[in-house]
This record gives sequence, structure tokens and C-alpha cells, in this order.
Amino acid sequence: MVAVTVSQVTKRFGATEVLKGIDIQVPDGHFAVLVGPSGCGKSTLLRCLAGLEEVTSGSLTFGERDVTSLQPRDRDVAMVFQSYALYPHLSVRENLAFGLKLRKTDAATIKARVDEVAEMLGLGPLLGRLPKALSGGQRQRVAMGRAIVRRPALFLFDEPLSNLDAALRAQVRVDIRKLHDQLGATSVYVTHDQVEAMTLADVMFVLNGGVVEQSGRPLEVYEAPASRFVAGFLGSPAMNFIAATTVAEPGGEGLRARLGDGSVTIALPPRDGLGAGRSVDVGVRPHDLELCAQGEGDIELTVDFVELLGPEIHAHGVLAGTKVVACIETSAGAGIGIGAVIPLKIRRLHLFDRESGRTLR
Repeated sequence: MVAVTVSQVTKRFGATEVLKGIDIQVPDGHFAVLVGPSGCGKSTLLRCLAGLEEVTSGSLTFGERDVTSLQPRDRDVAMVFQSYALYPHLSVRENLAFGLKLRKTDAATIKARVDEVAEMLGLGPLLGRLPKALSGGQRQRVAMGRAIVRRPALFLFDEPLSNLDAALRAQVRVDIRKLHDQLGATSVYVTHDQVEAMTLADVMFVLNGGVVEQSGRPLEVYEAPASRFVAGFLGSPAMNFIAATTVAEPGGEGLRARLGDGSVTIALPPRDGLGAGRSVDVGVRPHDLELCAQGEGDIELTVDFVELLGPEIHAHGVLAGTKVVACIETSAGAGIGIGAVIPLKIRRLHLFDRESGRTLR
């Protein structure tokens, strides 16, 4: 186990700067997730950690060791790829043992470690099979087993669940987290899937355009997004954003937000440095819109589409000229249909500066 420190790392491909001064610290034994949209630089950063790409500038430290210039074989890392990367002509046992054989590990140790990992991952009955005789989930477990059997200082996962169907993704996601807790090894995991990030991470780094927009524990990042990008990226359905202008309350005490086309205003809680005439984006998560009795809501939503999803309803509509989604418990929202006008109470809202996109707290 090692702590991982990434200091001011940049990576350029020709004139294109993919990583722009990345600073990351992963404590010893933690499960870190790099999450963000395609093209944000997360896989490039992982390949830099593995030694498969050279950094343009900056440094990489594993524990007390500077590994910036070391070859991959000298970094003591194991990588699990999206494509499994199993040898098709070798059995499961041979695939698991391959890395140890390259290191000239003795036969007794190889057998003991392979048997241990096979039992851990439920691969015992499959040890004699070739990869073509395995399901996608079984192949992914073999790929993980091949990494585990080496007992590296650092595990790197490059979107390992992308090729699996939804049910298998959920199961293997649980398996990965259980394995991490059992092994206690430091892990860095790359994904574009916010559900994987939220459920797996001890610490999460949200990347956008080659920079880290925000880092922290998943729930902390979700509850207190530092920017409009982070707020919109995390959460399903995505956060609603409504352009607004702040105006003074008629009595002069406090502020209101005039939403969208100006047909709706809502009261704003006090915020340091916020005055009238400010252009902002009001953010409300769909699950923070609560159905209430007529005359008691902050806003009214005219519904133009309804998604029935079992335990909840996703009511789509237009508010002050802006499309909005509200998530309502099915039992509370029985009878909601297209054309219905529903009163909603805002349990919590977020404010973001229109120009910078940063949060106003």
C-alpha cells in the first residue's frame, strides 16, 4: 500500500494540452475515483500513473518514491483494463499465473496465490476454461484476479465495467468494493459513470477539461458542488438550472430571484456578498422539488411529459420558460398527467455565478 501524490502534472500531445497542472493526493489504502465526461483527461492521467504515458511536466510520487521517470515494470502497479486483455489461448489458471511467471516466481508460490485469488473471486470451477468459454462478468473477474495475484502497491482501474450490461455492472461494482475493503490496497479508478463514482469512492476527483474541478468525499461533493459543472454532472436526473436575476424584496429586506422569462420570483436565503442586479443560475435537484397542496408551493409546474418509474414519477414541464424535471413519489403524485399544473415546494436550492460558473455560498 502506498499514498499517491500528483504534483502540477501537465501532459501535452503536440500543441494540445490534455492535463493542465493536476494536483491530487490519494491517502494510503484509499479508493480514489477519477470521474468526468469523455475527453476530460482522466484516462490520460491514469496512464501517466501506470507509466504508459510520460508526463510533460510535474511529478508523480508513490509513498516516498518519485516514480515520474520510472518504467511501468518498476512502479509496482497492476492495471485492470476495460477490454479485459486476457490471453485467448491460455486457461484461466494460466492467465492468472502469467505475471508471476514473468517475474520468475517459484511454482509453489504461484499455485498458492492463484488458488487463493480463485477462491476469493469464485473462479475455482473455471480455472481450466479458456476466456472464450467465459461470460463478460467472469472475464472481468479474471482480469481483476490477474492484478490481485501480483500483490502490487497500487491498483489502477480503467473503466473496467463499461463492457458489461447494467445488472452485471451493479454486481461487479459491489465485488470491486468488497475486494478493496478486504485487500486494503490503494486503488485509483477511472469512470464516466457517476453512480460508480458515488458508490465506490472514498475520495472522488471530478475532472473537466484537464483540470480538477472539485475533490472530496462523494456525498460532500454531491451536497456542496463547487461549480455549475460539478452540480450538473453529479445526480440523476441532472440538476435543473434556471437563469435568474437577483432583485431586492419590496420591503428592502432580503433578495428574490426573478427566474427565466420573469414570470416567477422566489425568495433567496442570505448569502455573503450577494446583492441585487446579479446574474445567476438557480440550481435545484429534481429530488428537491416536493409536491404540496395548492397555494402552498414556491412555484407551479405545467407538466408536458410524465415518466412512470415505479417508486417515483419524473414530471417534465416548463417553468418561467425553462425546462424542469421534478421527481415525485408515485403514491403522492397519483393522477399527475400531461397538462396538469402542480404546485411544488423547493426544499433546497443552489446559486451559481453566471459568468464564472462558481458556487455562491
